[in-house]
Amino acid sequence: MEAIPQFRAIAADPKAYARAWKERTGGKVIGTLCSYAPEELILAAGALGFRIVGGSGAISKADAHLQAYSCSLVRGALEDALDNQFDFLDGAIFPHTCDSIQRLSDIWRMNAKTGFHLDVVLPVKLNTDSARDYMTAVMAKARSELGEMLGQAISDDAIRQAVITYNRIRTKMETLYTLRRECPGLIAGGDVHAITRAAMVMDRHDFLKGLSEVVDGVAAAAKAFSGPDPKRIFLSGGVCNLPDIYGPIEASGGAVVGDDLCTGSRQMLGTIDAQDDLIDAIARRYMERAVCPAKHAGIRTRGEELVRRARAAKAQGVIFLYLKFCDPHAFDYPYLKDMLTAEGIPTLLVELEEQTASDGQFQTRCEAFMEML
Repeated sequence: MEAIPQFRAIAADPKAYARAWKERTGGKVIGTLCSYAPEELILAAGALGFRIVGGSGAISKADAHLQAYSCSLVRGALEDALDNQFDFLDGAIFPHTCDSIQRLSDIWRMNAKTGFHLDVVLPVKLNTDSARDYMTAVMAKARSELGEMLGQAISDDAIRQAVITYNRIRTKMETLYTLRRECPGLIAGGDVHAITRAAMVMDRHDFLKGLSEVVDGVAAAAKAFSGPDPKRIFLSGGVCNLPDIYGPIEASGGAVVGDDLCTGSRQMLGTIDAQDDLIDAIARRYMERAVCPAKHAGIRTRGEELVRRARAAKAQGVIFLYLKFCDPHAFDYPYLKDMLTAEGIPTLLVELEEQTASDGQFQTRCEAFMEML
């Protein structure tokens, strides 16, 4: 599968890819800080959406603007912005999510030199008719404002084509998730990691071509697959700049069969009805997708969804991957753990600080967890 090395190279240095894409095409690059950013509108505007998932090194400049207990996603992203590492950006979109991202938006607007700045103030409560009406209005406003900032109107036809492209990507990703669930170990976790990282920064049309090649190859291999019987692991959490933790899991005798990550299934899955009113259909997808802990759709909704998906994946254990100081995930953790325990599904909590996790320590914990399973 020739696309895998390309995905790995892009995942290793996404900024270099974005710079090269911009030089080659002359197009605009727009940074986003969350999976609730309206990617379909960015693509419809002819721009490249670039997901910022944290920093790339030591943090010093950002400490003048943020408290030390801000999560490393926020501090690292601001550090790179202040260090002019996002010089290729023509603008940035900040969805209304957790408190830290909201405050980062204000600091970013005043201090980062990354082009235009657009706040998309989404509803927090997602399970009412009024919230859906509000979400639709927000998406319509984002369409108008993004068009003004890029100096062009975003047409219905362009949005429809963008929706179709994203539907094809998400359908292929759903197939890949299904194959991984049905044949654990069929595709290396590190390869899936590279695919998901590339999906957030790569030209979406080029990505779809490469993804289709990979999925076709994996589907063909599945017909004759007879691999080992690893422990089936489900991942949950909000670590964005996720280190490639799949290697230690697999070395410990496990295989990831599904996830509930904001840089995983929460971003990659869920199609949009291209025959419906487009803005309303886009809004509905963001309302109905797996909910983020910074949103609300019922007291036990996230737990019920996590249990359902872990059960569907026949997971033998769930590993929670959390960023230190991520309050929304930390608040949800006790009841999520309790609900999984009630279903007889063991859990392991791992807190990470960007990519500074000790591989040896993580593998030791994974080995102990696999033995327990």
